[in-house]
Amino acid sequence: MSQVKSGDKIKVHYHGKLTTGETFDSSEGRDPLAFEVGSGMVIKGFDDGVTGMTVGEKKTVHIPFMEAYGPRNPEMVIEMPKDRFPAEMEVEMGMPLVMSDGQGQQFQVTVVELKEASVMLDANHPLAGQDLIFDLELMEIEGGSPLIIMP
Repeated sequence: MSQVKSGDKIKVHYHGKLTTGETFDSSEGRDPLAFEVGSGMVIKGFDDGVTGMTVGEKKTVHIPFMEAYGPRNPEMVIEMPKDRFPAEMEVEMGMPLVMSDGQGQQFQVTVVELKEASVMLDANHPLAGQDLIFDLELMEIEGGSPLIIMP
């Protein structure tokens, strides 16, 4: 039976939970997640978790935050003056917003505090600093690219 290795294109059903048991994402009711193992398309711990699995196999992997979305970075919490927001926008706690940096890169931030004249925005990934648990079921291995050996 073929085992997943780096370079394989695979399809996997998953159920992602926090250590509290709270679900943060799942493929339930959707097509399985398709990706190339080792290509950087998923977090390192997920890549490592599927490596060696066989089609039909189910397993649970525990991914420490350093192999997931890394630690929370306090420098990624920024204070933005309220007058920088559109006047008609009603900013609320927990609200997700999209910001743009000077180079046109867009990134998501979350409102974490409302002050008199400013808003505190957190640009950390929502799962930064969190250990993750994934229940996995390997559905398919498509196989990797053929290796060409030059003489």
